[in-house]
Amino acid sequence: MKRTALRSAEMRTATAPRPTIKDVAARCGVHPSTVSRALSPAMKHLVAADVANRIQAAANALGYRLNRAAKGLRTGRSGLIGVLAPDIADPGFPPVLSGIADHLHAQGYATIVADVGTEGSEQDLVDRLIAHGIDGLVLATVMLDDAIVTHCLDSALPVVLVNRLDRGARLPSVAGDDEGGMRLAVEHLVALGHKRIGHVAGPQEISTGARRRAGFEASLGDAGLASRNMPVETAPTYTRAAGREAALRLLGRKPRPTAIVAANDLLALGVYDALAARGLACPDDVSVVGHNDMPFVDMVSPPLTTVRIAQHDMGEAAARLLLDRITDPAGTREHLVLPPTLIVRGSTAPPRS
Repeated sequence: MKRTALRSAEMRTATAPRPTIKDVAARCGVHPSTVSRALSPAMKHLVAADVANRIQAAANALGYRLNRAAKGLRTGRSGLIGVLAPDIADPGFPPVLSGIADHLHAQGYATIVADVGTEGSEQDLVDRLIAHGIDGLVLATVMLDDAIVTHCLDSALPVVLVNRLDRGARLPSVAGDDEGGMRLAVEHLVALGHKRIGHVAGPQEISTGARRRAGFEASLGDAGLASRNMPVETAPTYTRAAGREAALRLLGRKPRPTAIVAANDLLALGVYDALAARGLACPDDVSVVGHNDMPFVDMVSPPLTTVRIAQHDMGEAAARLLLDRITDPAGTREHLVLPPTLIVRGSTAPPRS
C-alpha cells in the first residue's frame, strides 16, 4: 500500500507542469514583469527590497528556475562569458579570475573558462566558446603581436584584454602599471644602497615581460646606474624552473649582482632556488624582489618583497569593461591601468659593505 502511494506521488511529481513566472506572480500578487526584474541580478535594484525578497521566497517554494534558453531566445543573449586563461595552474591567475567571476555573477552572468596551457590553440578555443553562444570574451593570453586579436575583431565579439596588452592597443584592456612597478622595485633597492642590480626578465613577446624590462632599465638610468654593468637575463617562460636557470646565469657574472629584480613571483622563487644552489643567502648575499604578490609568497623563507598588483580589482574592472562593450559595442575603447604597490618583506636588505 505504501509502495503504491509512493509510486503515485512520484508519478504526480514527474508529470506536474514546471512552475512558470506567472505562477510566481500569482502567488505574490504582482505582475510577471516584476517577478522577472526581481529574479534578475542585473535588474533586482529596480524592485523594492521587501517585494524582491517575497518573490524570491515564492520562487523557491514553487521550485521555479529561470529558463536560460528561453530568456536567451527573447534577449538574443546567453548570459555566458568566456575567459581564456594562459595557465590555470599559475597561482597569479585565480585572483584575476575570481574578480571577473564575482562581478559577472552579480550581474547575472556565468563564466566559461578555457585553459590554453602550453600546447593550446587559442583560435580553436575562441571558436569553441563562440559556438557555445558566449556574449563576450576576456582574453588573458594575448602576445604583443597576436593573430588572435585580429580573429576576435573579425568575429565582432565584444572582447577585453586583462593583464596583457597587444602592441596596437586594438582592444579595450585592463592591466597593471608594469613600468611603474619596476620603478618601485629599483628605487627601493637603490635606497638600500644597492648599485649592482640584476633583472630576471619575463618572455619578451608578452607585454608584461617587455614592459617590465623596459621599466627596469629606465629606472636604473634615472638612478644614474645605466653606465654600470646592467645584467639582464631573460626567462623564456614565467615558471620557477626558468627563473632558476636565468638567475644562475646572472649569479655567474663578475661582479655578481647584490640584488635581483624578477619579472614575476614565480621567477623570483626560481631565484631563491639558484641562490641555494650556489650556497648564497637571501638577503645577506643577494636581495630579491618579485612582482605580482601572488598568494603565499609571504610564507616562503624569507618572505618575498614584491610589487603588488590588485589582481582581483583587475578582474572586476575587466568584467565591468566587457559588460559596457556588450551594452554599447561602439563605445569608447578604454585602456585602464591600475597602480602598483611595493610590499616590503624579508627578502631585501642593504648590501654587505
